[in-house]
Amino acid sequence: MRSHLLLTTLLLGLPLSAQTKLFRADENHTVFGFKASTLLFDVPGRFMKFKADIQGDPTTLEGGRVRIEIDPKSINTAIQGRDEHLRSPDFFDVAKFPKITFTSTEVRKVGDRIQVHGTLQMHGVSKDLDLTFEPSEGLNGAGTHTWSYRTTLPLDRLDFGLGAESVAAKISLKRQVELNLLLVGFFEEPTAPTGKPSRPSKK
Repeated sequence: MRSHLLLTTLLLGLPLSAQTKLFRADENHTVFGFKASTLLFDVPGRFMKFKADIQGDPTTLEGGRVRIEIDPKSINTAIQGRDEHLRSPDFFDVAKFPKITFTSTEVRKVGDRIQVHGTLQMHGVSKDLDLTFEPSEGLNGAGTHTWSYRTTLPLDRLDFGLGAESVAAKISLKRQVELNLLLVGFFEEPTAPTGKPSRPSKK
């Protein structure tokens, strides 16, 4: 309901709540990382291309909206041959499934954490899950007010069919993969109806 109200307000040019800000990710410091494990060693990696649409009150995000879109083709584990295998039908099958998305259905403040309930869509499978973020805020090196949200989440890759038919995965790759997410960025005022660009919030 809140997201529909926000969309209607933007389309009609009506004033938004003073607390509602739009998050702009700092791509230099935001990390969509993971760690997979074999019987012998760990395989750390990250996705290099993503979009993060976050809206709400920067201090709590209570009742806000979170939508994250990741390009699985941008996977990077520092070994080109392994990355190509991960892009293949054995794992992410990026030609058939070009996006990984997470869309929130509820955002609330629980103590000093922010809990986001939503749906993760990956490799043609949708699963509901909870992300519990640890928020921080302060000034960056340029003196701009900056927010960060950090979370770690274990996932069973076989819940999404990743590597289910791969011989190599069956031999040595463990089922559990650890996601490590760090969202860093700035909150801005919503763009004015005139189309003038907004500036980072100094709150």
